[in-house]
Amino acid sequence: MTGTTQDDYTDRYARRVRGMTTSEIRALFAVASRPEVVSLAGGSPYIAALPLDAVGEMLNQLGSTHGATSLQYGIGQGTIELREQICEVMALSGITGASPDDVVVTVGGQQALDLLARLFLDPGDVVLAEGPTYVGALGVLQAAQAQVRHVAMDEAGLIPEALEEALLELAQAGKRAKFLYTIPTFQNPAGVTLSDERRERVLDICERAGLLVIEDDPYGLLSFEGDAPRPLRARRRDGVFYCSTFSKTFAPGLRVGWVLAPHAVREKLVMMSEANVLCPSAFAQGAVTQYLTTMPWQEQIKVYREIYRERRDALLSALTDLMPAGTTWTRPGGGLFVWATLPEGLDSKAMMPRAIAARVAYVPGTGFYADGTGRGNLRLNFSFSAPERLREGVRRLSGVMEQELAMRAVFGSSTSLSAQRRRGPAAADAPGPDLA
Repeated sequence: MTGTTQDDYTDRYARRVRGMTTSEIRALFAVASRPEVVSLAGGSPYIAALPLDAVGEMLNQLGSTHGATSLQYGIGQGTIELREQICEVMALSGITGASPDDVVVTVGGQQALDLLARLFLDPGDVVLAEGPTYVGALGVLQAAQAQVRHVAMDEAGLIPEALEEALLELAQAGKRAKFLYTIPTFQNPAGVTLSDERRERVLDICERAGLLVIEDDPYGLLSFEGDAPRPLRARRRDGVFYCSTFSKTFAPGLRVGWVLAPHAVREKLVMMSEANVLCPSAFAQGAVTQYLTTMPWQEQIKVYREIYRERRDALLSALTDLMPAGTTWTRPGGGLFVWATLPEGLDSKAMMPRAIAARVAYVPGTGFYADGTGRGNLRLNFSFSAPERLREGVRRLSGVMEQELAMRAVFGSSTSLSAQRRRGPAAADAPGPDLA
């Protein structure tokens, strides 16, 4: 080793490590967590809404009464008690008749995605995913050395014709996708939901093509306007892997998620999980089991829905009142995120340092595309901050955008700053952004 490079171990890393890059979101955490910064960046649930005293007492009881088992090693698939409860939770979304034998408990939803990637992907394999898509999934696919081919969305979710086109283009190139990764309900980052009609069409397309589907559904119970559409797994059993988590409906710090897999695949997932973590935390599983058994968790979900609906409305109202002309955004029916499209010429990644200087944080759209596109977009979170804080964050962000537009008018465009009028009430009904 010469010591002339920043990392003297570079030539010793496995090939799969060499293309790995830092998450756009993780890189923001250091500054976004400062109290003076209004963070619209993360995806944190509002844990303060939980009855924390009661949760604390529950955890104390778990340790004192069941410590001999909850602090011990567990089994790789997860406890039967929790797997039975997970089947009851899925039934609320319309997934009925699921067997606990086909559920594999994971260390959060992230490990569920990682296990499936390890199970199915060889280096160079193609994966189809919405564009934009969840940054954590991109990290998993990148680590697996997969090629991600994005499929366009609009305000009704994944476009079936775009999926068919992607499959045709791959076939013409002599390639075949291993699976479709999709977040059909309250998508992260776009906030859009795949319509009922499109769900059937997407499933038909995948069935004809022999394409597996990985359905990621962390937000399905967080609907603001009636029940969300039934999951893909509730419509088809064969070839659909359903992943979810308790991170958004209980506590992300416990890191408890799951995969509902076709029976033939279950054992291989358990073997891979055992090789990866040996067993998920027995204490974390016990905590979720106690929570679901002893506390009014369905009422708590209703509390989250009300809080998040209020905060979504506050964010949308602030965007309508304060954003410069030419800005558009999605209107999520649930979940945690709004996806915004900037006025022409603005670059969300280049604008980020100026935004941090103005004490507001967001996630640039580039973090949600495998090819680095998305510079004209950004993701805004509304779950964590109070309504007045959200409005202040939008005010600061709008100011940054106005400055960027003014500089563009002076140095790079014929558009004057005075032409950048405030977005009026009528603009709230303007078409949503192009998510392609």
